[in-house]
Amino acid sequence: MTETARTPVAVFERHESNVRSYCRDFPVVFERAAGHHLWDTSGRRYVDLLCGAGSLNYGHNPPAIVERVTAYLRAGGPVQSLDLHTVAKADFLERFTNLVLEPRGLGDHVTQFPGPAGTLAVEAALKLARKVTGRTEVIAFTGGFHGASLGALAATTSPLLRGAAGVPLTDVTVLPYGDAHDAVASLDRAEAADPPAAILLETVQGEGGLHTAPRPWLARIRELADTTGALVIVDDIQAGCGRTGTFFSFEDAPELRPDLVCLSKSLSGMGLPMAALLIRREIDRWAPGEHNGTFRGHNLAFVAGSAALDHWTDPHFTTHAAELTTAIRTSLASITDALPVGAAEVVGKGAMSGLRFPAPGTAGRIREALFRGGIVAETSGSGHVLKLLPPLTISLTEWKKVADTVGDTVQVLATA
Repeated sequence: MTETARTPVAVFERHESNVRSYCRDFPVVFERAAGHHLWDTSGRRYVDLLCGAGSLNYGHNPPAIVERVTAYLRAGGPVQSLDLHTVAKADFLERFTNLVLEPRGLGDHVTQFPGPAGTLAVEAALKLARKVTGRTEVIAFTGGFHGASLGALAATTSPLLRGAAGVPLTDVTVLPYGDAHDAVASLDRAEAADPPAAILLETVQGEGGLHTAPRPWLARIRELADTTGALVIVDDIQAGCGRTGTFFSFEDAPELRPDLVCLSKSLSGMGLPMAALLIRREIDRWAPGEHNGTFRGHNLAFVAGSAALDHWTDPHFTTHAAELTTAIRTSLASITDALPVGAAEVVGKGAMSGLRFPAPGTAGRIREALFRGGIVAETSGSGHVLKLLPPLTISLTEWKKVADTVGDTVQVLATA
């Protein structure tokens, strides 16, 4: 037996950059995945509540989607096509518009494919907003995470990521997030200042700690944009594609009326790289080729994404997703009710929920204990939040088992 076979983790330590991160929290080698489960090379099974940081809303390797992608490859369909017209892209665009955009009042938005990563959708949104308005300044918010490329990074508030930029991160004003007095007052001050090109926000902050924007604050965002002529950009990269219970995270706040919407992660349905920017048609002022990229035409992602949209025509899936999001919140509330007052609070929305602990080390200890017990979950919010992202396809029975294990682990470690 070779050294690699005995200690496969050594391969990554020897050959991969020091920048790797998730694997440090979960130091095994995974070789198989299905539904809400992962298996490592020793055959041990894990429940996956990380789900590719929200890029696997329909679970690992959904059979119907895999079958559609496999059939496309066997038929010799083009995989890479730049932005050439393909049958795969046409099918996705038509289904996405008819099944998602039009029923949700976004039928006046066109779709741009900026490349394979969510940060590229944010870059395109910022660039287009500045082009359309002729302004440079963007308003973003504390706790926001929008990507690690320089334009998106300027609107991301993580000190770790910003510290690695190597250049000044400019032309973004960061305001307090949420409905507290200082957050509302800061919007009032912004209205009196030089008008921005855009206001960029997540309605649920994933990496920022599952903060959820209240409707009155979102309405104030829209008012500020209308008054100043700024564009509203919603980053729905992690919170979208059903993660909060509806396809878009902002569907219960119709007054927000975003001009631009950034999507990625679960858009492809099975974790294939794919991003999209939804643009209100009247502000689609790109000149041909003015913003481009080699991998705009990932046809396997188009095929998979089109297949994933079948879920949103299936009443069994949509009913189950609603029941699951309710069950998750109920389970987490039961966990906190069993703890001393103030030991933890339920945060987030739908299947993008978790538990916030006062001490930053608590969530990390719970994550480690869960991993030892066969559950993969992550932390966010500077280590204060245990974030749970189960696939929307997990059964209520299976979720109950997982929630019981999480509750038992929290009960021991949150009160230690």
